[in-house]
Formats: sequence, C-alpha cells, structure tokens
Amino acid sequence: MAKTLNSQYRIYSPREKRYPLVHDVVLKKLIVNADSRGTLVEMLKTTWTDVYDEKKLPFTQVYYSMTIPGVARDQDRWHFHPGGQVDRYVVIFGDVVFAVYDIREKSPTKDRLNLFWVGESLGPDGQYEVLVPPRTLHGFLVVSEKPATLLNFPNKLYDPDEELRLPFAQYPLPDGSIFSWQFVDKAFHSYAKKT
Repeated sequence: MAKTLNSQYRIYSPREKRYPLVHDVVLKKLIVNADSRGTLVEMLKTTWTDVYDEKKLPFTQVYYSMTIPGVARDQDRWHFHPGGQVDRYVVIFGDVVFAVYDIREKSPTKDRLNLFWVGESLGPDGQYEVLVPPRTLHGFLVVSEKPATLLNFPNKLYDPDEELRLPFAQYPLPDGSIFSWQFVDKAFHSYAKKT
C-alpha cells in the first residue's frame, strides 16, 4: 500500500511550484490585506473571469459550513452534482485537504485525483478559492486541530436532486484501490512534517 499512498495521495500546498491539475479546476490565489486593525480578503468578484462568468459561472447563493477536526465530508462517499453545479470553496478558519477526482469520460484528465491543502495555518500564502468543476467527485477532510469553516459560492441554487453521495467503491482509483480519507490523513501528516 505504500506505493499507492505515495502515488495516488500526493498533496498540493501553495509551496508547490507545479502540480498537475484536474481539467477545469481553478486555484484562485486570494490576497490577504493585513494591517494593525486585522485583515480583509476579497473572495469573489465579477472581474475574476477564471471563477466568475455571468452566464457560465454566475453567483447564486453563499453558505458556510463548520466541520470539526478529523471529520470528512463525507466519510465513505463522494459529493457529486449530476446537473453540473460548480462549487467555489474558501476556507476562512482551520485547514482542510480538498479531494477532486475526475470521472468525466471526455476529460483530458479522466481518472486524475487532486488533493489540495488550504487554510489559515499556511498564512497568507495558503489562502485560495478552490473551484470544483462540474460532474467531478469531490469532498474534504479537516486536518487542523480546530474546526474548519468553509464558504461556498455555488453557481446554482440548492437543489436536493443535484446533491448526490456516491460510494468510494463505485469509482476505484486508476490502480484499482478505493479512495480513503485515512490514506489522505496519513499522507497529509507525513507531508506536513516535511514542510
């Protein structure tokens, strides 16, 4: 399993120079404006054409979620939006590892798994908006010792028929193994010790 752990569960952090992204994933670097009073961070603007488009990537709603340390959303299932919803996540407290797995038949990156470490412990360099492309499998794991708070700016209004949970076993990784948050957690802690 060590080979699988190393090859399938490679974690990206802002310190990486290159990382092969799933097609249409966007990691939008956020600028942290800090002074003696605190910080201000812009998270979504109509002029950011890589994450906003009035027709293709509109803004429809915003919500936040708080998840306790060590918890994955979801533990044994992927999130999947069959109707093409795009999620735009920002972590404002805590740290998470996002997972995006490309199962789109016509995608040039079909079967690619991306893992992104983002959050406040990385300081200003770790502040990103993560755009999850339509019809990709995705989820996240809280890796900080405190709860993580995420904002999402989806391009569609909430629709329960657009919120599917698909078992990891239904979509094996290219080597035939089943995705596991336990392996992500091990890979993260191994990676974090080195940085």
